[in-house]
Amino acid sequence: KERYIQYASSIAELFLDRFHPDCALSDEDFEVRKDELVEKISDDVEDTVAKDLLLKMIDVVSHTLRTNIYLENRYALGLRLDPKVMHSRVTSESDGEEIPYGVIFCHGRRFNSFHVRFKDIARGGMRLVTPAGPEQHALESARQYEECYGLALAQQLKNKDIPEGGSKAVNLINCNNLSEHAKQFVMRKSVKAFTNTILDLVVDTDETRERVVDRLGKKEVLYLGPDEQVTVEDINWIVQRAAKRGYTTPNAFMSSKPRAGINHKEFGVTSEGVNTYLDVALRNVLSIDPTEQKFTVKITGGPDGDVAGNEIKILLREYGENATIVGIADGSGCAEDHNGLDHDELLRLVDETLSISEYDASKLSSEGRVHLVDNEEGIKARNSMHNRLVADAFIPAGGRPHTIDMSNYKNFLLSDGTPSSKLIVEGANLFITAEARQALYEEAGVVIVKDSSANKCGVITSSYEICAAMMLSTDDFYKHKAQIVHEVLGKLRNLARMEAELLFREFENQPDSLPAISQRISNAINVTSDAITAELDVISDKERNDLLPLFREHLPKTLSDLAFDEVHNKVPEQYINNAIASCLASKLVYKEGCDFIETQPPEKLAGVALRYISKEKEMCALKEALVESDVGDSERDAILQILEAGGVRTALRIEK
Repeated sequence: KERYIQYASSIAELFLDRFHPDCALSDEDFEVRKDELVEKISDDVEDTVAKDLLLKMIDVVSHTLRTNIYLENRYALGLRLDPKVMHSRVTSESDGEEIPYGVIFCHGRRFNSFHVRFKDIARGGMRLVTPAGPEQHALESARQYEECYGLALAQQLKNKDIPEGGSKAVNLINCNNLSEHAKQFVMRKSVKAFTNTILDLVVDTDETRERVVDRLGKKEVLYLGPDEQVTVEDINWIVQRAAKRGYTTPNAFMSSKPRAGINHKEFGVTSEGVNTYLDVALRNVLSIDPTEQKFTVKITGGPDGDVAGNEIKILLREYGENATIVGIADGSGCAEDHNGLDHDELLRLVDETLSISEYDASKLSSEGRVHLVDNEEGIKARNSMHNRLVADAFIPAGGRPHTIDMSNYKNFLLSDGTPSSKLIVEGANLFITAEARQALYEEAGVVIVKDSSANKCGVITSSYEICAAMMLSTDDFYKHKAQIVHEVLGKLRNLARMEAELLFREFENQPDSLPAISQRISNAINVTSDAITAELDVISDKERNDLLPLFREHLPKTLSDLAFDEVHNKVPEQYINNAIASCLASKLVYKEGCDFIETQPPEKLAGVALRYISKEKEMCALKEALVESDVGDSERDAILQILEAGGVRTALRIEK
């Protein structure tokens, strides 16, 4: 109603006055005006929907900590929000949903964006969502924050091995009634507007100090990475803009830079991890040695995609003819053949960056077929391929979030109730909802390696890139890039294998689903890391420096050799503390398991972790002495094996 407009106008004035750089409202005056508005709206607005909307607008003003509203050359409106405003009506401590560390909302011409992060220093991808029509845009708009939150939380769980917490940015762009050329123009402009808005809220310059009223009271550090529909040109522009705007480490602000970065698709970093989990899972779940025995697999995500395309290459590299790929589906259609798709033809599509619709049908057996989405039958076949085809393993390496949910998970089961695949390794984020994962496990015994484990190697790579950007010049990095990338790939496979082996050790001993165990592992590492980080703020400089080798060992050797001596001059101290904490926490959990962490009193956890690293050094010295002793070979090997398996844990108990 027209008379409600006055209240919307008053709320806008309250917002402007609260953040006016020359005469910002004091907290006391703000509370008085806010309470008066709430009372008037509650008494005068009888329409429940209108009342809730107006009161929520006031709530948003109350929870805004920074805004760029008074920057003269802003590209869009940005709000740094207290995340409680997004969860106050839907979460509580009792329902266990984790509240993020920070939320940024951005509104510009033809786009809205959310950036959600779960730690003070965080990184995660920026994706562009461009719905095909107004109805789809409305659906995506309704779930935009939920999707961003879910992706950021998944990122937080998978970032357990690195200094940065998890974050995600989702830019929802209205491309209705635009030509393809106009759509691309709007997408690129949206990326630039979003980037500038983020920088408005985090850089510390004369302009921001003068024009941005800060109700947060601390410096913010965050890093971006490319996700869906972000181009190389976007990446380069973002880095250049960060430098121009005064971001402290502009080369670290955006990952996957063409020259000074490690491109995920070029080097297949995410797929290296996915395949490591697949390898361990095949051996443990299906008793298949993929290097010696044949197995079948189906994949969503096209040969022109990052994760799917590289997974195809790795499957054929590692297992050759043993890997039988029975089906692949992407946005263009699907190709399926129970006798296996032709390896050479798949590699051609990958190398030429072509979708599965370009598969040469002459390479199919008599039972194979290519379905295109230019007809109803083809659309139906593409949309159901991941359910219909029977295979040992299913790798969702592409597709929209929540493709499998509680409304359709039974479609993954055959007529006799058995699953079309007994094993799922989630290369794509959030492809299956948590409830559907649990239902598939309980009703059909489907073993699912969760996304926060299976595809974590992409974020680890980006973290290494951030470290390199802080520690090396672009020229120095490029000069040694080949060797650094080689070392990164080795570390990725090792980190993936350590977690995969722990997953299945815990799975063998615990009556729980693999996704639940995966989350336990992530939670155990994150809780331990947080406790250690807090402890590092109070221990002496000498004690903290004694732990620096943990960070050094985490890095690629070439990077460490070139620049670690200058780490205190080039890397923020908080980042160093986070790195020490995450390295020690992951080492502890992968070695000792979740029970070891979960049985520790929270207030003693950091102390146990620090004593653990000390006892580990003692065990190393003891093992070296044993090797040089005159104890018989068989006895010495048996003692070394015992010390390796539980020596540190036993030493901690003896110390008590």
